[in-house]
Amino acid sequence: MAGPCSREASRLIWVRVRFLSPRKRMGLAVQSKTTASLTVPPCRGLGAQCRSLPVTLRIGPLEDGTTSLDHEATWLLGHTQHITFSEVWEDQGELYAEATLHVPCRYLQRDGASAHCTAHGFRGPTPRGAYQPAQPRRLSRDRFLIVENRRTAVRALHPPRRSLPVLDGPNPCAMVPCRTADNTRGAACCRDLQIEIMCTKRQRRLEALVRSRRSPYLCKVTRAGDFSIEAEVISACGFLDDDGIGCTLHGRVRADGRPAKPDLCSEWPPKNEGLHPGCVFAPRRRRE
Repeated sequence: MAGPCSREASRLIWVRVRFLSPRKRMGLAVQSKTTASLTVPPCRGLGAQCRSLPVTLRIGPLEDGTTSLDHEATWLLGHTQHITFSEVWEDQGELYAEATLHVPCRYLQRDGASAHCTAHGFRGPTPRGAYQPAQPRRLSRDRFLIVENRRTAVRALHPPRRSLPVLDGPNPCAMVPCRTADNTRGAACCRDLQIEIMCTKRQRRLEALVRSRRSPYLCKVTRAGDFSIEAEVISACGFLDDDGIGCTLHGRVRADGRPAKPDLCSEWPPKNEGLHPGCVFAPRRRRE
C-alpha cells in the first residue's frame, strides 16, 4: 500500500499537469505515447524475435584506414558470447558486420516448454531463437580467426621469439574483482561493449525490438542520429584465455609486424570515465 508521501507526490503531480495549457498537455500525451511505442514492439505473436534479433552493426568509416578498421573489427567480432557474427561488408564509405543478438525480450516469460508475452498476452510453446553456432576465435595454439584487410581470415599469430622485459609489470587487472552489470567478476572490460546498430528513425519496429531486450544484457539504448542507435551489450570476448582474464592475443604479432591485439585493448581507460565497479583504475572508495 502506498504511504502518505506517495499519495501526496501523486496529488502534486496531478495538480501540476491539471493546470498545464491544453497544448502542453497534448505534448506530454504524445511524448508518453511515443516512449511507450518504442518500448513495446508491435508483435503479432510469439516468435524468434522473442529470443534473438538480427541486426547490422557499424564498424567504422573506410577513411579511418585498413589498419585501424582491422583492429576495430577484430575487437568487435571477438565478442561472441551473446552475439553471432556473419558477413563483413562495405557500403558508401562504411564498414559493417551482420550479426544476431542472442538477448531475449524483457516481456518473454518462460515456464518450461510454454511461454507468454507480458506485453501483448500471447501464449504458446516457447519460441526458438536464431541458431547460435560455436564461434571460436582461437582455433589452435597459434591459429586465430581475425579481421585482415577488412575481411575475416584465419592466420597463424606467433608470439615474438624473444620477449623484451615488460616495464609496466604484471597485468594490473589480474587480481581485481571488477564486474559487469550481471555481476560476473573479472575482466569486465572484455565482457561488455558498446555497439552501433543501423536503424533509421522510420524503422520503429526494429528500434522497439532493440529497446525491449532484457537488461542488463542489452541496455542504455540511445539514438545516435537519424540512421543508427547505440546500446551496451554484455557479450564476453572469445579471445579471453582459459582463466577468463588473460588475452590470448597479447604479445602476438601479425605477418606484417603489427600487434595482433586490437589497439583499444592495450589502452588503459581514463580514470573516472565509464569504469566498471571494482575497476583498478577507479578511486579506492569505488573499489570497496
